[in-house]
Amino acid sequence: MANDPTSPRQTEVIADVMDPARATTLEIALGLPTISALGSPLPPFFHQIYFWAPEPPTRLGRDGHPKTGLGIIPDLGLPRRMWAGGRLTFAQELRAGIAAEKRSSVLNIDRKEGRSGPLGFVTLLHEIWQDGALCLTEEQDLVYREDPDPAAAAPVAPQARTDEDASEIASFTPTLLFRYSALTMNGHRIHYDPDYTRHVEGYPGLVTHGPLLAQLLMLLATTKMGALRGFSFRATSPVTVDETVALCWRSDGAMWVRGADGRQCMQATASA
Repeated sequence: MANDPTSPRQTEVIADVMDPARATTLEIALGLPTISALGSPLPPFFHQIYFWAPEPPTRLGRDGHPKTGLGIIPDLGLPRRMWAGGRLTFAQELRAGIAAEKRSSVLNIDRKEGRSGPLGFVTLLHEIWQDGALCLTEEQDLVYREDPDPAAAAPVAPQARTDEDASEIASFTPTLLFRYSALTMNGHRIHYDPDYTRHVEGYPGLVTHGPLLAQLLMLLATTKMGALRGFSFRATSPVTVDETVALCWRSDGAMWVRGADGRQCMQATASA
């Protein structure tokens, strides 16, 4: 059921002062130099730690996220939520300590039958404005699905490329996952509740945030290519806590995350 393109879009608007201290905290958590100060450009994708929309406990789902059907995302009747990927266009840099506004709406909704059962696809459109200018446009792809069948075979992840021009090693600890969840106001229990993660969502261990992987790829791309004009990414296999992965980059802008077992965990494209 795709959205009717002629119907008016419900828009959610959130304002934020873009506190430099929050950006500095993320830089420290990621082991980066602390460069964020009042008026300084924010690294790409750091907008994820702003524009919080906290909800009281009565408006949270079993997974710790806000319940669907209460805001702009409809209730599709599917309990599991995953951030599948997204596309970003950077018009100009966001700056720390300057008031900004995030305008969000649903771009598309679709339902399909997959090999594991029904799937719901929701694409959100986010626009971030600062000083009267559109700085960033983001399309965020969410997937909703049923609980896993314990008897079903685990999906086979694609194999990652090995022809990168440069790579960096990254590993993930429970502390890093906790800090990233706190900074992004992400209450999803797969990032901090191991019993829920294993017994309800069916993962072997705590799951590293897809946006955190994308964040690290964007930082790597910036060091290789300079300021980014665009970035797109798609998650292909979950990365669990204590895993070590390779963040890979090619000079044509192709990027990916490769697990220690050779599987592809994320693929991406960066443009400058």
